[in-house]
Amino acid sequence: MSDLWRLSAAQLARAVQDRTVSASDVTMAHLDRLAAVNPAINAVVQDCADEAILTAAALDARISTGEYPGPLAGVPVTIKVNVDQAGLATTNGLRISKDAVAQHDSPVVANLRRAGAIIIGRTNTPAFSLRWFTKNDLHGQTLNPRNRLITPGGSSGGTAAAVASGICAMGHGTDIAGSIRYPAYACGLHGLRPTMGRVPAYNASAPDRFIGAQLMAVSGPIARTVEDLSLALGAMAKADPRDPWYVPAPLDGAPYPRRAALTLAPDDMPVDARVRAALIGAAKMLEVAGWQVEEVPCPPMREAAAVNATLWMADTRFAMQEMITREGEPDSEFVYRQMSLAAGPLDLESVMRALQTRATLLRQWELFLSRYPVLLCPVSGELPFDQQLDVASEASFAKVYEAQLTQRGLPALGLPALSLATGYADGRPVGVQLVSARFREDILLAAGAALEEAGHHPGVSDPFSAG
Repeated sequence: MSDLWRLSAAQLARAVQDRTVSASDVTMAHLDRLAAVNPAINAVVQDCADEAILTAAALDARISTGEYPGPLAGVPVTIKVNVDQAGLATTNGLRISKDAVAQHDSPVVANLRRAGAIIIGRTNTPAFSLRWFTKNDLHGQTLNPRNRLITPGGSSGGTAAAVASGICAMGHGTDIAGSIRYPAYACGLHGLRPTMGRVPAYNASAPDRFIGAQLMAVSGPIARTVEDLSLALGAMAKADPRDPWYVPAPLDGAPYPRRAALTLAPDDMPVDARVRAALIGAAKMLEVAGWQVEEVPCPPMREAAAVNATLWMADTRFAMQEMITREGEPDSEFVYRQMSLAAGPLDLESVMRALQTRATLLRQWELFLSRYPVLLCPVSGELPFDQQLDVASEASFAKVYEAQLTQRGLPALGLPALSLATGYADGRPVGVQLVSARFREDILLAAGAALEEAGHHPGVSDPFSAG
C-alpha cells in the first residue's frame, strides 16, 4: 500500500503486529512521503532513513519468530532536534550546536525505540526553542502544510508539520510555554502536554537544566487521533532512573464525575469570536456525550504566566544569555529582549517569590480541578498567527504574547493539557484546550475522545491544500 502514510499510528501498529503489512513497507512508504513533501515544508531537518530501514528490517525479523514487537510496532515517528538521539547532533536550532553529537539516547527516545517505533527523522525548532514560530539560521524555516501563510507553531513546529503532512504518524515535541499545544493547534492536530514528571527527561550532551526548566519543561506527543496520543503517552512514560523528577504514577486514575468547567476568557484575556465559537461548540458536544458543563472563571492564569516568565527568563539569563549573543540570530535576540521586558527585574527575591506563588496557585488549581475534572479553555486567544508575526514589531510581539496566556500559564503549574483540533475558521485551523489535575491525562484523553468522536477528525494535508 503506497498510502500507508494516511493511516493512524494505532492502525499501523495493529497491521504490523498481525503481519498484515511489514514494518519495512510502512517505513518505506513514510520515507517516500518524506521525500515527496518535506522539500516544500522543511519539517524534517536531520535524516534517519538508513537507520530506519535497518531498524524496520530487524523488527520484521523479530516478528517472524513470534516475538511481541511492542505497542508502537513499526510506527514511523520523528524526534525534535532539542533532545538527544545517539549519533546525531542535538542542535536546538543553533549553528553553535551543529556538532553537538549525542552519545546516548534521551529517555523519551529510548522509550519510543523499546516500544517498537521507527525513527525516520528529526524535526525543526526555532533557535533555542524560544518561539511560537519555527525558523532558525541553521535549518531554515518550517512552513505549515495546511496553509503556508500561517505559522506551523513553535517550538515543535517541525513535528506538527511532519504529522500534518503524513511524514510520520506521530511526533515527539517538548513544551515549556506551549511548544506542543500550540503547534498542534496551528497545524490542525491534537497535542498532549503531560504532567511534569510523567515522561522522563535527560540530555547527557548538556548540563542539567536549571529550576525553571526542571519544573516546567516536558516531552509529549503530537498526533492526528486521540487514540494515538494515548498510545504514545503509554510508550513515552516508561520509567528511566536518569530522571530524578520522574513519578511512577499510574496512567489510569480513580473514577471521576463527568463534570467540566468552561472558561471562555481566562482572566479576561482577549479571545477571538471564532475561538469562542469553537469552545461553545465543544462544550455542547461534551454535554451531548453526557458531561455536565458549567461556565465559570478558572483560577488565576496571569499570575501563573508571571511565574513562568520569571522562572524561564531567570534560567535563560543565567544559562543561555551568552549563547544567544554567540549565536547572533536576530529573531531570537529580539524575542529574548521582549520576553525579558515582560518578565521584569530578576533577582534572588523575585525567583523565590515566584516559587512561593507557584505553590499557592497550584493548590488553588488542584482544588478547582477536584470539583471540575476538566477545564475547557482557549489554546490561544487568536486563530493561528501569520508567519513571523512575533518579530514584526514590538506591538506585534505584545499581541502574540497576550494571546498565548494559557500557553504560558499552565506549564508553571506542571499541569497536563490537551490541545484538540475542532476544525477550521476562515482557512485556519482552530481548536480547544482541555486541562486536568496532575497525572490525570486519562481524563483529558477520555474527554478528548468524546469530542473527537462527535466532531472533527484531522487528516493528512497535501501541502498546501488550504492556502
